[in-house]
Amino acid sequence: MTKQSSNTTVGKKMLPTLALSTLMLMTFGNLGTSMAFSLQSANMGRIFQTLGADPTKLGFFFILPPLAGMLVQPLVGYFSDRTWIPKIGRRLPYLILGSVVAIIVMVLLPNSGSFGFKTSTALWFGAIAILFMDLSSNMSMQPFKMMISDMVNDEQKDFAWSWQTIWGNIGGVIANLFPYIFTALGVANVATEGQLPASVKLAFYVGAIILAVSAAFTIWKVEEYDPKTYAKYHGIEENREKLSMVQILVKAPKVFWTLGLVEFFSWAGFQYLWTYGTGTVAQNIWHTVDAASKGFQAAGNWFGVLSAIETVAAIVWGIMISRLNNKTRKPAYTLGMLLGAVGFYLVATTHSQAMSAVAFVFLGIAWVTMNAIPFTILTNALDGSHDGTYMGLFNSWICLPQIVASVASFALFPALGNFMPHMILVSAVLFLIGALSVWIIKETSVEHGL
Repeated sequence: MTKQSSNTTVGKKMLPTLALSTLMLMTFGNLGTSMAFSLQSANMGRIFQTLGADPTKLGFFFILPPLAGMLVQPLVGYFSDRTWIPKIGRRLPYLILGSVVAIIVMVLLPNSGSFGFKTSTALWFGAIAILFMDLSSNMSMQPFKMMISDMVNDEQKDFAWSWQTIWGNIGGVIANLFPYIFTALGVANVATEGQLPASVKLAFYVGAIILAVSAAFTIWKVEEYDPKTYAKYHGIEENREKLSMVQILVKAPKVFWTLGLVEFFSWAGFQYLWTYGTGTVAQNIWHTVDAASKGFQAAGNWFGVLSAIETVAAIVWGIMISRLNNKTRKPAYTLGMLLGAVGFYLVATTHSQAMSAVAFVFLGIAWVTMNAIPFTILTNALDGSHDGTYMGLFNSWICLPQIVASVASFALFPALGNFMPHMILVSAVLFLIGALSVWIIKETSVEHGL
């Protein structure tokens, strides 16, 4: 991987300024991993309702993925901080293993209803497949985050995190359009009761192939810093003290906790979109709650298109915020959260396909905001000693709100009249609170001595 020779030597860190091509190569593999996540998140509600899940119990199935993330990502971070395999690297071994498992599960998951199981068994098979898919996807996604923290200086982090999200969103927009495109090409979008349509199955198969290709490309092109070079660039001792995960957490910078509060509201809000979004679109626009109906499956396809619109908007907004600085970062964070609140309100209330598309433009802005800006703020505050562990632990601020939201839905959904659009209104309120919470964050930078 080609690196420019000029160095940035400020404070404790001396990370080099990387060539544009290097930053692109470092983040490119996130395309395939995000495609796997997008196929999962956009189709989970459709999959489980098609298999016969009770809509009032959908929250149960959505607890499993964040539980997996809370377990896997801190462990990947902790152990990869202590890993070095010559000619492979520090973070890349975990990318290899995670990608292989994810590819296998992507082939099995859409066939949950095709093995002749009774409904309850098919649901359990699907739940376990989702669990393993999320375990493996988390394992393969985390290395991309860690390599930015490992190798990119503060001046380039907004650019790197934006492009990390942009590549992910490109994968997402392709994945979300797959069922719609395949249906337009004549692939069946309706199946026998309890089975997924061929359009959904084919989307997962093609996604698995793209994941394999994009992950292989990054593994081949990225060259991580060896332990000696890493220690020199970060201004730390190569043979530094080994601390437990608890000891590392106790030493976390304050911004780790304040960012976590904003992330809590962000991810709880999107959890309800993933759980109830398809049902909300079906109820508001197609006026159906019957998962076996053509209208519901058409709503499922439209939700995929809306998710694609979301990711296109995220790509455009990601380019716009790739050049933020210390003065503009928090205002941009607040704006993204506020637009997210507006987007959720529109999804919950509109009966128009056109307005639902506008809503998802706002949600795309919110999505890239909450996936790029917080990580720039966090990695600026880290000194290189335990970056992988902190990045993994920070993922708990992504997973915990999803778990809390799913558990709360068991009481909240009936309390709100078993009406899915009301759950999306809850997301709007959560994002509004998150926008206000941005201003408790105080940015710091180890590289700049702040």
